[in-house]
Amino acid sequence: MTIPNSDFMIENGVCDFPTTPAEEKRIVSELITESEDNLKEGNLYFVISKRWYASWQKYVEQSTNECLSGESSRPGAIDNHDIIESESDANDPQLRRLLVEGVDYVLVPQEVWKRLVEWYSGGPPIERKLICQGFYSRSYSVEVYPLCLMLTDGRDESRTTIRLGKQTSIRELCEKVCTMTGVAQEKAHIWDYFHKRKNGLLDPSSNKSLEESSLQMDQDILLEVDGSSSSQYAISSAGNELALVPLEPSRSRVTIAGGPTLSNGHSTSSKFSLFPRITSEDDGCNSLSILGKGEKGGLAGLSNLGNTCFMNSALQCLAHTPPIVDYFLQDYSDDINRDNPLGMCGELAIAFGDLLKKLWSSRNAVAPRSFKTKLARFAPQFSGYNQHDSQELLAFLLDGLHEDLNKVKRKPYIELKDSDSRPDDEVAEELWNYHKARNDSVIVNVCQGQYKSTLVCPVCGKISITFDPFMYLSVPLPSTLTRSMTVTVFYCDGSRLPMPYTVTVPKHGSIRDLITALGTACCLADDESLLLAEVYDHKIFRYFENPLDSLSAIKDDEHIVAYRLNQMPKGSGNAKLEILHGGLERDVLESVRGRDVKLFGTPLVTYVNTDPLSGTDIDAVISGFLSPLHRVHASSKIHNGSDNGHLADATTDETSASLSSPDTEIDDASDGQLSFRIFLTDERGLNYKPLQSESSVSPGTITKVLVEWNEGEHETYDSSYLNDLPEVHKTSFSAKKTRQEAISLFSCLEAFLAEEPLGPDDMWFCPSCKEHRQANKKLDLWKLPDILVFHLKRFTYSRYLKNKIDTFVNFPIQDLDLSKYVKNKNGQSYLYELYAISNHYGGLGGGHYTAYAKLIDDNKWYHFDDSHVSSVNESEIKNSAAYVLFYRRVGSETETQTAEMSRSDMD
Repeated sequence: MTIPNSDFMIENGVCDFPTTPAEEKRIVSELITESEDNLKEGNLYFVISKRWYASWQKYVEQSTNECLSGESSRPGAIDNHDIIESESDANDPQLRRLLVEGVDYVLVPQEVWKRLVEWYSGGPPIERKLICQGFYSRSYSVEVYPLCLMLTDGRDESRTTIRLGKQTSIRELCEKVCTMTGVAQEKAHIWDYFHKRKNGLLDPSSNKSLEESSLQMDQDILLEVDGSSSSQYAISSAGNELALVPLEPSRSRVTIAGGPTLSNGHSTSSKFSLFPRITSEDDGCNSLSILGKGEKGGLAGLSNLGNTCFMNSALQCLAHTPPIVDYFLQDYSDDINRDNPLGMCGELAIAFGDLLKKLWSSRNAVAPRSFKTKLARFAPQFSGYNQHDSQELLAFLLDGLHEDLNKVKRKPYIELKDSDSRPDDEVAEELWNYHKARNDSVIVNVCQGQYKSTLVCPVCGKISITFDPFMYLSVPLPSTLTRSMTVTVFYCDGSRLPMPYTVTVPKHGSIRDLITALGTACCLADDESLLLAEVYDHKIFRYFENPLDSLSAIKDDEHIVAYRLNQMPKGSGNAKLEILHGGLERDVLESVRGRDVKLFGTPLVTYVNTDPLSGTDIDAVISGFLSPLHRVHASSKIHNGSDNGHLADATTDETSASLSSPDTEIDDASDGQLSFRIFLTDERGLNYKPLQSESSVSPGTITKVLVEWNEGEHETYDSSYLNDLPEVHKTSFSAKKTRQEAISLFSCLEAFLAEEPLGPDDMWFCPSCKEHRQANKKLDLWKLPDILVFHLKRFTYSRYLKNKIDTFVNFPIQDLDLSKYVKNKNGQSYLYELYAISNHYGGLGGGHYTAYAKLIDDNKWYHFDDSHVSSVNESEIKNSAAYVLFYRRVGSETETQTAEMSRSDMD
């Protein structure tokens, strides 16, 4: 690719810099494309402040005319100081923690950085490397935050910060430590010193990466040198060798009933007392802290390893799911499927089971380092130290555990039969048996249900029915299905002042839905209609005349008006008259081809007959529109020193003199007989022709006129009503309103099950029409699992908007009865009780996750906030932070088994 010479300059122009904005944009775009086409591990990227980059984007998006006129200034030197730590070394700048890509910073390839520095200079440079991650599918990402380790030198207890990429090997780490401290490698002993405890000696010859070795952000490592280690560290090292994650799950029986029962038969069903400070226990230790008398299992916290609260929240919910815990606390080694190409060789299930054993056998908080290492290996999207979504983790984990534990080692090929109008229950049972023949695990047995999906072709009426399994129900909040829109209605007959109306419409609705809602709000009569238009820069930008057009075409920051019109007689034509408003910095007649005419306010629009209009006719239309805007005190001035309400013009001579200008292309000025100075203008607003009372105008499809507002008009009419045009939607006001509203879990479920058309990007191929159709889709619940998970879709994402909905959802704790929603009437109980909640507090790009979980055997709720665990009243668990709800069936086989085991332990 050839890059133009950066010394290019505009001849005789204002932009005396290396390139034009358009050239800069083109060069950078090509360099980015070239970089994306040549991705490889080790490529360099640079972090740039989003604040500066946004100013550069604004600059390069401008037109050449804007550049020449100087309307958008060139950004100054690159300035990254708002995204780096103020106390960091100028030669080694460190990014502030918790920055969000696209919000606080952007990443650009090395060649783009070089070119931007060449043009703008500045900095400081913040260099990062592209890394490749993943076990099955490899993915590239830029390691924005390298691993930060705190080195403690055992000789003098000094502490030094070491920053390395997480894919750096242990061997390279040891070499770096020895180089920094001047210690010979044969004399150095470097320990994994997580939480100031010796968790394992690092092998100086190992090529395992730091991430694979479970080293975490900001954790400690310890250097000991032969012959000089202090007694403090020597004592602490006893019995604390690093334990590897076992290749097989433990075969010792541990049951959930009444708390963990270890292989020696010791029961821990007594009441638990909370600890004021919960210390942390690394999940890599060989020995577990066996619970003693008076201590309850299942109340260990999980240490936060750096923005891992999302993971801790999901794990605690699963760690208190009775059938899941009961399964993993027993011997499940025979179920491990190491050959499943869709699984993780059993490693994820083993790591998860090992973590659950520690959670239910310890009184201390557990640091899930080994589990996070496995998670990052198989799901690179959860690696690093950024905040993620607890529901997305939960979805991956349930699916991954199922594949690792799938008892079906060889999945049979099954050719699906056509329903052939057979009864639904027969087809559903057949498809469920097909599914179970290929998928058999504890996850499928307790967490998977089945729903019925019905598609109807809108053209031929073809009906397609399928039955599909589900792991959880992602239900929308009803507020996500609707949209609040504010539109200002103008009354063409002058009967009322302009009035803004806020209406609620379907989010994926049509223009017809908006017109219907507005008509109801403003009490539209049968012989009236509404004309919708977007106003931009005080002109009509577009009309919305097709009732089937999607409302998604209207963005929240746009200004929409509706003109209330009397129905036009049939055959009278649909010519529009647009009335623009001009405020004077210079007289319209003195303007040079309209360039100096400054528009203001909202245009007025009405339909007119296609018969010729006189100046008097147009003047009357304008007077009617503006009549509600009359100032109260203006009536005494209307006939004082004015003609028909228009003040005498003292600039007649100057105006007449300007008529000879060859650029204005106008005839004579208004003769003063009209109430307003009116000018006929063209589509682009460059030429203005004054209208007199006897002037004749032949309306076209759109006829545009300009009303010139002098001091007299402003004294007579209150023009503020023309200026106050609200946006379609103001997010800040909506957020306050949403938090005050409450909806029920049932209404969320009903919104999920409601019939709706498929989106334009999700068309269905109709087998009858042989065409893709926007079919109507209806979901019904058919088979419900023992463990039913509801995901409340609080986060909404689109190209233009990211938002979190804080609406309070009222959900039952006891007696969630779903009988009326299940179509399969097989006599089974559909009564559920809540036992766990994953909560999210705060907004997008951050926030904090916690969990509520119930210990079933003692009927008490607890709050799990990372490593801190505390009791909580049942009345406190309902709040607007609830994000994922976990229910278990009342009277289920699982519940009965758990109760029987609990009774046997008590005996």
